Amino acid sequence: MRRVDEAIREVAADTITKQIKDPRVGFVTVTDVQTTPDLSRARIHVSIFDSPSGPEDCLEALNAAHGVVQTALASQLRMKRTPTVQFVIDTTPATAARLEEILDGVDLRSEGESQ
Repeated sequence: MRRVDEAIREVAADTITKQIKDPRVGFVTVTDVQTTPDLSRARIHVSIFDSPSGPEDCLEALNAAHGVVQTALASQLRMKRTPTVQFVIDTTPATAARLEEILDGVDLRSEGESQ
């Protein structure tokens, strides 16, 4: 499954960069792909760094253009079934920043003294 997910990630990233011309789509990075075991669906996680109309509109534009990505997947990958594509915003960077903020607020000296 990792190979399939990686292959889908590469094709999706290339397709978004070269074929999707929607002005709402700014600088987008495909960070991860999660494919169901039966290959019926693929969730493509994206980080949106620069979108003229905001991340929500960019995500809407990507999901509206899912057919372009599915067509590219069907033509470039030899799979029995082409998965239905859904784009979701990758929350990993925000979660990591929040975790770092929490860890910075913890006073490690007081924990060491109580042990």
